[in-house]
Order: sequence, then structure tokens, then C-alpha cells
Amino acid sequence: MEILVDADACPVKEEVYKVAFRHEISVTVVANAPIRIPRHELITRVTVNDHYDAADDYVAEHAHSRAIVITADILLAERCLKADATVISPKGEPFTKDSIGGAIAARALMADLRAGAEGAVGGPAPFQKADRSRFLQALDEALMRLKRQA
Repeated sequence: MEILVDADACPVKEEVYKVAFRHEISVTVVANAPIRIPRHELITRVTVNDHYDAADDYVAEHAHSRAIVITADILLAERCLKADATVISPKGEPFTKDSIGGAIAARALMADLRAGAEGAVGGPAPFQKADRSRFLQALDEALMRLKRQA
């Protein structure tokens, strides 16, 4: 088992580390630029080139049925679900094969609304303390589920 983190804009990296240490699960942190990670045998940093989607490509290529992927990127989530990975957003929302189609449609609709509104429509809601709590619970539940399947 492992956790793959799409890390460039991930607000829950510290939470991932804490949960990973508690469960003794390895974490691969993938980013386009070097970022700080704890010095720990369970944590690996992968810095990809600055090519568009290079971090996403790395995560998708390494996703598998015993991996948990942390990403807010809906299109990356879809790619990882195709590899049978468990995918969780930083706000603790699971992406599933049943829900991903609706998430992609909503993403496309919001992009269209933003394009037509000349900046009048904002982006996602700000990250809240409740999101962090929901994320911790979702990650812990996903790890426990994968451990039971072993």
C-alpha cells in the first residue's frame, strides 16, 4: 500500500504524513518544483519537470489498486480510478467510478460559466477547518479498508 500525493497545491500534506506514520504506509509526494518534506524513511519526494501535466502523468502512471491518491484534480482522479486506485480530494471527498462522470460534467459547466461571466464567478470555496477534519477521516477510512482487503 502507498499514498500518492499530487502535491503542488495540496493543503493537507502534513495530515497525510501524520496518518502515514501512524499506519506505517509509504508516501510519494509528487510536484513540479522541490518542496519540503519530512526526513523520514516512509516519505519520498519526486520532482518532475515543469512540462504541463508532468506531475499528473507521474501520479497516474504509478496509481494502482493498493494506492490512495490525494488530488483535487478531477481529470487526474479519473485517470487514477481507471487504474483502480482509491482517490480522495484534499477536502475529504472520495472520487469513485460512479461519481467521477458527474464531477467532470460539473467541472466543465463551471469552466463555461467562468468563461462567460468575465471573472464574475469565483473558484472553489476556501479550504476550511471542517475540510481538514473530513479529509483525515476519509484517509483513515480508506487505509483501513485497503488493509482489510489484504
